[in-house]
Amino acid sequence: MEVSARLRYARISTRKTRLAADMIRGRHVEEAANALAFTPRRAAQLMGKVLNSAIANAQTNFGADIDELYVSKVLVDEAKPYRRYRARARGRGARILKPQTHISLTVSDQRGSGWDNEEDES
Repeated sequence: MEVSARLRYARISTRKTRLAADMIRGRHVEEAANALAFTPRRAAQLMGKVLNSAIANAQTNFGADIDELYVSKVLVDEAKPYRRYRARARGRGARILKPQTHISLTVSDQRGSGWDNEEDES
């Protein structure tokens, strides 16, 4: 069983968000939530909200037990940049591109990539 949650057009750069994504990929959901809660980054706060949403989706839609859920996939993709214009000389405008990000997180009852599954294979 795989359950996912998405956050689209988050106003944060993709590079900053991938740091938080790499931190939780393949971990148990409680361990991932604790790691994000104690990380002083805005990306970690956004990732925590998406993780909580995925956990709630799994419990509500499938009656999943939280003790058996793992973060199986975390995708951080670049979205269309938010455009602003700044006034410049001679009536011109300079374009300012502000980055946006799509976050997709999938939780599963089986461990995803990112774990060393030596214990499980024996």
